Amino acid sequence: MRRIVFIFITVFFLAIGCSDIDEPPDPENPQIVVLMYHKISQEKAENLYERSRVDFENDLKYLINNNITCIDFKDLEKIKQSGEMPSRHSVIITFDDGDRSWYDIAVPLLKKYGMKATFFLWVEKMGSNSFLLWQEVQYISNITYPGGIKPFAFGSHSYSHQFLQTARNNYSTPGEYRTFLNWELSRSKEIIEEYTPGEVQILALPYGDGAGDTEIIASAQLNGYKFIRTSRNDAVSSISELDLFNIPSLPMLDNTEQDEIGYYLDN
Repeated sequence: MRRIVFIFITVFFLAIGCSDIDEPPDPENPQIVVLMYHKISQEKAENLYERSRVDFENDLKYLINNNITCIDFKDLEKIKQSGEMPSRHSVIITFDDGDRSWYDIAVPLLKKYGMKATFFLWVEKMGSNSFLLWQEVQYISNITYPGGIKPFAFGSHSYSHQFLQTARNNYSTPGEYRTFLNWELSRSKEIIEEYTPGEVQILALPYGDGAGDTEIIASAQLNGYKFIRTSRNDAVSSISELDLFNIPSLPMLDNTEQDEIGYYLDN
């Protein structure tokens, strides 16, 4: 009898300990940060805008170990519509340009840890040099997690990756500039949609040029975009700050420490 009681008490206290570990307290001020990657290198990064495979995997582990929820832009829209921030810190993982390392390195690691991500394509470059082939884009976009969830979405990084706001100086009339914007956004969207399921609704500004620009936002809306991710460095800390056409991000560079993700969330 004493042995049974002892086992019961032991299991009880072990359960309490496991509960404390598995259910950390929610943060007082939950925030959302968008991570912006470019190329993931197999070995050491060769320039500032690359992230090594080891560092990228450590980033994913950091998110898990710190109870940071991985969401996507559709989730972000639902958060905006609800009028309430999520109960936990959240992250959206994004990639710019279209490097083939996404197919070789990033996607397998994202699948390993059950993460979502959005990939922004420089459409004009697809299939050339080290850029993804359209067949690879098609494959990635159709990967499905249990429950029918498609974790990987593609968005536009424009067609020719020009400075969208600065390009205004190249045109003699506002009408000509608007024609340029509409072509860059509509053509890229049209081509991506030929190879991916669903509608392309997310734009990432090339070089981060034009965050908050009313003409760029108007062109995006006209062409069916619902989100613009910028290169403005910040996190979203409240619903009132959450502007779906001016979403800030954190660049994940070669010299970015994992703790910087936490700094942005807690700042």
